[in-house]
Amino acid sequence: MTLPIFLLHNGSSALSSSAAPEKASRHLVYIKANSTSCLTVRSEKLRVKLLTHGQNRIEEMAAAEIPSVKLMDGTSIPVLGLGTWKSKPGEVKAAVEAAISAGYRHIDCSPVYENEAEVGDAIAAKIKDGTVTREKLYIVSKLWQTYHEPDDVEAGLKVTLKDLQVEYLDLYLMHFPIGFKQQSGHTSARDANNQIITTDRDYVDTWKAMEKLVEKKLVRSIGVSNFNEKQIDRILENCTIKPVTNQVECHPYFNQKSLSDHCANKGIILTAYSPFASPDRSWASPDEPKLLEDPALVAVAKKYNKTVANILLRYQIERGHITIPKSVSPDRITQNKHIFDFKMEPSDISHIEKLNRPDGRVVLMSFCKDHKYYPF
Repeated sequence: MTLPIFLLHNGSSALSSSAAPEKASRHLVYIKANSTSCLTVRSEKLRVKLLTHGQNRIEEMAAAEIPSVKLMDGTSIPVLGLGTWKSKPGEVKAAVEAAISAGYRHIDCSPVYENEAEVGDAIAAKIKDGTVTREKLYIVSKLWQTYHEPDDVEAGLKVTLKDLQVEYLDLYLMHFPIGFKQQSGHTSARDANNQIITTDRDYVDTWKAMEKLVEKKLVRSIGVSNFNEKQIDRILENCTIKPVTNQVECHPYFNQKSLSDHCANKGIILTAYSPFASPDRSWASPDEPKLLEDPALVAVAKKYNKTVANILLRYQIERGHITIPKSVSPDRITQNKHIFDFKMEPSDISHIEKLNRPDGRVVLMSFCKDHKYYPF
């Protein structure tokens, strides 16, 4: 009979490991019936040789694993995740299933994306079929702005937990520093001109309520999204639990260098959303430059025999960022993983940095630009 082996996304095994980490470059694992063995893996490629009882039946498996980085609270997060913003219901379930099957473990969600229930169905399906366990997934969601009142924070989380069909989140982010008046649930109240009504609730108060979610073990880590440098500092001056990440728009046309450096100096890792500059956004102008077609990036991609998307994602990784590209195409989801088998030369990184534009931001939330907590 064949002895089953469980390969874990963090580079360990259900079997005990005794090999020295520094020798973990290319190891074969031999597993015989009625015996145990050690497993040492390399994050880029895993080769496994299985020997069955009475025969030398060999199965080789190559798996490109997504590396993880340690956050300031000691937890680890995969540096590449699947974004679900703008993934339509009816499409997102298959996309999440394809991503998990392809080796993704980091799934980024939000209730305002209006697809968390379908994401939850996908997660449940992949756990049920044995592809992954909940413990090996890294699930992220966000507190929407209608739940900024401290007494509402836990209720907002519990809606997400129910939809995602999980008992806890690995990371919970405050989606935006400005609160919205709640009409019901995630629906914002609007004025006579159909404009969203904001509140003056201090995001520090909201943060302190989020800290209680960690204490209750409903979430493992907490962070922020769309916060500027001063807002980050204000959280740090008033918090008990520090934010582990700031998730913001980031791509070569809007490289966030100052914010990235500021967060890094505070031990906060930047997570880049819209790493392709959201080419499918409905509000894009026809005459806007298209990041994925930029000649400079096309040239770099040709140099490394990669896609422009690969270059854009690798650019974030080389800067020490986490990134969460969105796709519902299984082929693109898999292709986006092909960024850990090469490194770009410093001169190429510098060249990409020069693509930054003063008008490069594409997510503005300009309807609340006059609010005292508007971050942009």
